[in-house]
This record gives sequence, structure tokens and C-alpha cells, in this order.
Amino acid sequence: MQSRLTELTSENTTPEQQCVLNSILQGPRGNLDGPFLAWVHSPELADHAQKLGAYCRYHTRIPLRLSELAILTTAACWQSQAEWQIHEPIAHQAGINSQVTEAIRLGEEPVFADTEEALVYQITRTLYSTKRIPDSLYQQAVSKWGEAALVDLIGILGYYSLVAMTLNVFEVKRDTGQPLPFSQP
Repeated sequence: MQSRLTELTSENTTPEQQCVLNSILQGPRGNLDGPFLAWVHSPELADHAQKLGAYCRYHTRIPLRLSELAILTTAACWQSQAEWQIHEPIAHQAGINSQVTEAIRLGEEPVFADTEEALVYQITRTLYSTKRIPDSLYQQAVSKWGEAALVDLIGILGYYSLVAMTLNVFEVKRDTGQPLPFSQP
């Protein structure tokens, strides 16, 4: 991973930063992929954000397949290169069709065989484009998953928007050798 931030080394890392780095590495992720190398410049933010992120990624009421779809839709909305590169393979492993992910990446309307996937996509795109969810869509989601799961879904969207903004502002890049998923502005 590279970014426009000052690289942290053993000489310039504070004890607070090292504590957060150790916590992240010992947690469910086991790596510093994504926004963590940026956030650790503010160790208090990093500590809180990584805990929220662990919940959003591993412990919500939303199945992995649907949360990864929400994350990829968020990555496409923000054109977040690293977020897409990290989560696209996870989404495919979780069962999201590659034709769906490619349509999302290209900004096209995907064709869903699964009604839950279509609902997650519709909620995500509607929220990002109108900043609201109409009552009919809200009721559909509550009927499908319940209020607590819908709260979790919105939490996932908020958290991964923060991730996307962080990755974009600090130009966090992965050295994958693969072409970038989105054209650079």
C-alpha cells in the first residue's frame, strides 16, 4: 500500500500509533489494507474506526454477500480504487455474480437474479442519489430484514463511505499490477 501521507517508521511512530497498529494486526483483519495506514496518523480516530469497521464487516445482521454488494456499490459511487480492489474478490467469493459487479463498476444498471441483492442495490443507489429512502422502499427493507438489519445496512454504507473518502483523499493505492477499476479524474 502507498499513499501521500508520511510513511510511519519505527523512528516516527508514537506509542499510541503503535498500540492501534498492533490492535488492528491482532484483530479479525490481520492486515493494514485499506484506510488504516491513513487513520493511524490520528490514533484515536483509527482506534474507534477500526472497531466500527470490524462490526460492519464481520458482525452485522446483513449476510456477507449483501454487505459486499453494498460496499462495492459504495466504492463505485466514490470511484474508490483500493476499496474496489479489496472487496471485489470478496464479493465474488461470497456469491455476487461478476456480471453484476462489472455493471456496477461501469455505472450501469445491473440485472439481479436475487431479490435481496436488488433491494440492497436499490437502497444504496437511492440513498446516495437522493439522500433519502422513500417510505415504500423503507417498508420493503423492514419487511425483508427488520429494522435492526436495516440500521446495520445503513451503518455499512456510512462506514464504507468514510473508507472511500479516506482512500481517495490520501491517494491510498495497492500495488496489484492490475489496471485500476475506475479512470483517474
